[in-house]
Amino acid sequence: MIGMQPLPLPPGFNPDAPLIETEAIPACPTCGGDRRGFYARGQDYELDTCRNEWHFWRCTDCGTVWPDPRPAVHELGTIYPPHYYSYQLSERISPIALAGKDFLDRRKFGGILKRIGFKPSSFLDIGCGDGRYLKLFADRGMDKQKIYGLELSEEPVARLREQGFQAFHRRVEDCEDVPSESIDLATMFHVIEHVADPLSVVRQISDWLTPGGVLAVETPNIDSLDRRLFHKRWWGGYHIPRHWTLFDPKSLTRLFEEAGLEVTYVGYQTGHSFWMYSMHHLARYNSSIPMPWLANWFDPLKGLPFLIAFTGFDTIRRLLGFKTSAMLLMARKPKA
Repeated sequence: MIGMQPLPLPPGFNPDAPLIETEAIPACPTCGGDRRGFYARGQDYELDTCRNEWHFWRCTDCGTVWPDPRPAVHELGTIYPPHYYSYQLSERISPIALAGKDFLDRRKFGGILKRIGFKPSSFLDIGCGDGRYLKLFADRGMDKQKIYGLELSEEPVARLREQGFQAFHRRVEDCEDVPSESIDLATMFHVIEHVADPLSVVRQISDWLTPGGVLAVETPNIDSLDRRLFHKRWWGGYHIPRHWTLFDPKSLTRLFEEAGLEVTYVGYQTGHSFWMYSMHHLARYNSSIPMPWLANWFDPLKGLPFLIAFTGFDTIRRLLGFKTSAMLLMARKPKA
């Protein structure tokens, strides 16, 4: 940004991290507008995969936030290394935390199934990871031949295919394995913020949905308390440089409507990991008072006491009607 001094590498940051290639994204990924304002900046505080400084911008017309420039597509293997946490989630978090996540996931799916108003006979999870959501529907009696999963890591896909699921090592943009109008329920939990062209992705998913089928998307919410508190640099929801498009309920609704879907529900989930990563980044990389020993307590994969505390905090806030930093929107494909 003109007139702004570049950020120095914070203390403790890997000085040998590469400077990766980028591509310019001057227009809003949601509405295509080119009027924007500077929003935030930062570095890869979670994984130290690169030493680039990234700038975020907010669309003046629809409110969408995105980085410009962002990593070039061929750098995905750098910013998503083999030890990326979602590839090994069940192996890296404690059994207590895993049980808690399973409980929250089942409650979330219970609410989704209640709101769609019918029993789905087919399911697609985009960003299926180790397949825990696919297995949830298999346990409910759904035919595995009608349970689809897309994932960018080959290893979990191979395991899921061995178990009989329709799993594919594909991006939505490149996938031709899901038949048109074959999916009653599709889910994207913390995936849409990672894709290069969210509008094209939602349009493709809409083509896969049966008439009356539903897409449920969970994604960071920039209209939240922790985003306002850690706005300029440290907010965990930026997930720099892996989150490429960030929304509030209004801008995400607009995206769905542009893709021909009708939004039927807007709700909120616990954003405990965003709270914890925000505190982690501030404690570990604040140049005035770096406290790496404290940062370890706020690592969502290690800091169980704070994980429980922030989960409870957001659960209470949600019940009281406050917005959290993880929003869940459901949208239906018109039957006509």
